[in-house]
Amino acid sequence: MLFTHHSHSGEFCTHATSSLEEVVLAAIARGMTSIALTEHMPREVEDHYPGEAELPILQGRDLFALFEAYHSEAERLRAAYSDRIHILIGFEAEWIRPDTLRIIRDLQRRYQFDMFVGSVHHVHTHPVDFDDDTLNKAREASGGSDAHLAAAYFDSQLEMLQALKPPVVGHFDLIRLKVLSENRDRDWRHWEEGVWDRIVRNLKFVREYGGLVEVNSAALRKGLADVYPRREIMQEWASMGGKLTLSDDSHGVDQLCTHYTQALDCVKKAGIKELSYLVASEERALTIQSVDIEQVRERLK
Repeated sequence: MLFTHHSHSGEFCTHATSSLEEVVLAAIARGMTSIALTEHMPREVEDHYPGEAELPILQGRDLFALFEAYHSEAERLRAAYSDRIHILIGFEAEWIRPDTLRIIRDLQRRYQFDMFVGSVHHVHTHPVDFDDDTLNKAREASGGSDAHLAAAYFDSQLEMLQALKPPVVGHFDLIRLKVLSENRDRDWRHWEEGVWDRIVRNLKFVREYGGLVEVNSAALRKGLADVYPRREIMQEWASMGGKLTLSDDSHGVDQLCTHYTQALDCVKKAGIKELSYLVASEERALTIQSVDIEQVRERLK
């Protein structure tokens, strides 16, 4: 088995490349057995990233119209290629402000999905993975230190988890990406402000409702020393009996399965031997299946 539970395309994501069909065809050519299409949920104008509204992809339409076009194309592609690859249709949820929940519920009423990824990209409404300026605003709003920022991030994550209970939890410790360099690869158990306790609390909640935590290889692509989440989080999660899945968080065909070999090495070093993946029936009922990490590695050759 070779799969990703988190992907984007330049056709429907403002910071990606490749059409959605190109992504699916590249996944097939790569020998992937399953791909989850998870374009970002639409955001209100006040939550656009700096310069986003001026991008060609949004001329004449907003993010909501873009998402509608995405869902229609995803359904077409699944019908066209279901005999060659298992396609899950989903989205990546955001957690920005209280009104975000209304948007998510509206999407779930309007469209049919197999699954979705629950992620946090904002703290106190400021993006934490976009640039240093917005990260600094989030840090100051949290109390001024990286530890305060991380504590606020994991508190926001808990709010998202409690409200949504996502089948897949996206890039669990994304907050590492743009903090001070000395903290990016720091063991979470040594952070101040009760950060580790918050991490364990959140993991326990995901375990209670049966969600998957993704091993996200994009952390390696972006220069971090370990995947999202770091080894100590994976080990804590495994000690609870929690299941990990695998994602590339690709933003175009060139990023499909990137750093998967290294990601599998990270999983193995954490003492974990199996990964899980989602399978959707024609009625959109989800089941979780498992595979040995060495079988995944074999498909990469």
